[in-house]
Amino acid sequence: MTGERPIGEDDLQAYVDGRLGSSRREAVRSYLDDHPALADQVKQEVDLREALRARLAFKAAEPVPSRLRISNLMAARRRPAHRRAAAVAAVVGLLIGGVAGAAGGVWWSGTDHVAEASVAGNAIAAHRIYVSERLHPVEVPAEQEAHLVQWLSRRVGKPLTAPNLTAQGYRLIGGRLLPDSGEAAAFFMYENTGGNRLTLYARSGGTEEQTSFRFESRDDVSAFSWIDNGLSYVVTAKVERAQLLPIAETIYRQFEATGGPAKGHL
Repeated sequence: MTGERPIGEDDLQAYVDGRLGSSRREAVRSYLDDHPALADQVKQEVDLREALRARLAFKAAEPVPSRLRISNLMAARRRPAHRRAAAVAAVVGLLIGGVAGAAGGVWWSGTDHVAEASVAGNAIAAHRIYVSERLHPVEVPAEQEAHLVQWLSRRVGKPLTAPNLTAQGYRLIGGRLLPDSGEAAAFFMYENTGGNRLTLYARSGGTEEQTSFRFESRDDVSAFSWIDNGLSYVVTAKVERAQLLPIAETIYRQFEATGGPAKGHL
């Protein structure tokens, strides 16, 4: 690497994004070979990017909106100045929204963004309260899963099911009913062999048929939330984002494979 500039944060980010030329890419790879801890962190970022790209592929497949086609943009330049300004403002707003969505892994309407953030906040708060409870973490134990699912489905107002996370190392230990802004929320709790607990929170709501994942972290708790089939979901655990994402995707895929919560046990 004699004569080359040192590897910096911009190089690492460009490597994760796949934007480096071949020679610089090889230089970064060599640098990562000499720094295994950093290499592991970069690999997690690459894996997360690929997972999000796959999850959001449906957006990339959508046709370009007519208002953003070159011919229409050129026509807009020929309009009077005041009309041109309005068109430019609309395009800038769309681009800002797209960048924000890409950074957060989601495209939200303003109303749903606020509503889902509130649901996620409530889910994280419930997680903090109940995962530390040893005597009564749930109201209904997993041994009564059929009753639990039927009861929560009736209260939430939509058919539910408890996802099977055995392959991810988590077993269902039960669930409970919780209030959420005047609505009923279902709360399922899982535990792995190490005693770490994961929760799935679901409540009726959301005007969108489907949204992509939205990630947030509060202190040491991570959460992915999304809307599907009129239900808001939040999966929460005290793990890193890269560890939680595959679990959230598993839950989503299980619902998709059965056509949504209404088609029976996952």
